[in-house]
Amino acid sequence: MTKKMIASKVKFYESIDCFSKTKIFVLGDLMVDKYIYGKVSRISPEAPVPVVEVTNEKTMPGGAGNVANNIAALGGEVFLSGTVGTDNLGKELIAELSNQGINIEGIFEDDSRPTTLKTRIIAHHQQVVRCDWENRSHLSLSINKKILNYLKNIISKVDCIIISDYGKGVVNPFLLSKIISLTHAYSKVIIVDPKVEHFLRYRKVTIVTPNLVEAMAGMHWHRISSEKDIEELGKKILKKLNCLAVLITLGEKGMILFQYSFAGSKLQITKIPTAAKEVYDVTGAGDTVVGVLSLGIASGLDIHDSAYLANYAAGIVVGKLGTATVTTQELKETIISRGVYFK
Repeated sequence: MTKKMIASKVKFYESIDCFSKTKIFVLGDLMVDKYIYGKVSRISPEAPVPVVEVTNEKTMPGGAGNVANNIAALGGEVFLSGTVGTDNLGKELIAELSNQGINIEGIFEDDSRPTTLKTRIIAHHQQVVRCDWENRSHLSLSINKKILNYLKNIISKVDCIIISDYGKGVVNPFLLSKIISLTHAYSKVIIVDPKVEHFLRYRKVTIVTPNLVEAMAGMHWHRISSEKDIEELGKKILKKLNCLAVLITLGEKGMILFQYSFAGSKLQITKIPTAAKEVYDVTGAGDTVVGVLSLGIASGLDIHDSAYLANYAAGIVVGKLGTATVTTQELKETIISRGVYFK
């Protein structure tokens, strides 16, 4: 092992050990992810569809709640903001988030919408169907103001701000513009996990983290035929949104980071190969990426190093079935077993 390899591992280890000192604000669409597991051995006589014999089911926080869960699982302090309905499901979600050590003071009840629920039916490791209960209309002005006032009260003590946009109404034009202005006033890093419909509203955030499909749709690209096309796409997003960095996730092909240096306007493009050993389920992998990216930056790593750390974490979570989180021990073991990158 070279001195450079040792230095790189030490840097990552020190960063992970500092996660417990970080404070992250997460705003976004809260939801419940429900998984119904079973097996299929016959087709329904009523219609040409499989009959799933249910063997197990579980529920867990999804959307922005999963982002917060990933951060909390790695020791970060999380201030979560969003909405739930006035139903029992919303109360159960708040209780579960609180049990995970997440600050829930910024979560507000909204009697005009149900708590968002995504139910996935899975047989033999394959998703058969997904059912959604949701209301995607924008939040009322009164709830927007409650969220904004909450952020104003805590922004001075948080290290990083995450916008987790699932297009369910929380991340709306009014609130987004106010939060971006506020983060600039306090010189805070703001990371956005984007939704296509709002893509051009993320101007002047610090980092956006689209997957390739989102990146293409956000810029109205219909075809990618080469790696060079992806590079051109990343450059255009960086210029169009006037942000510091764009991290495009490429599934089993890893990630590609586009960033301008703090010292000047030099563009750096970094291809990050996947760290996944096996891929069982990509559900929630983007939540893990944005969560660990924020933790890395908040603990002192630069964007480049934080992206590599996020890639390691994503490689772990896609090896688990369903919405999942990563532990510090798993992250450290992955760094040891998979090696580290070198600049």
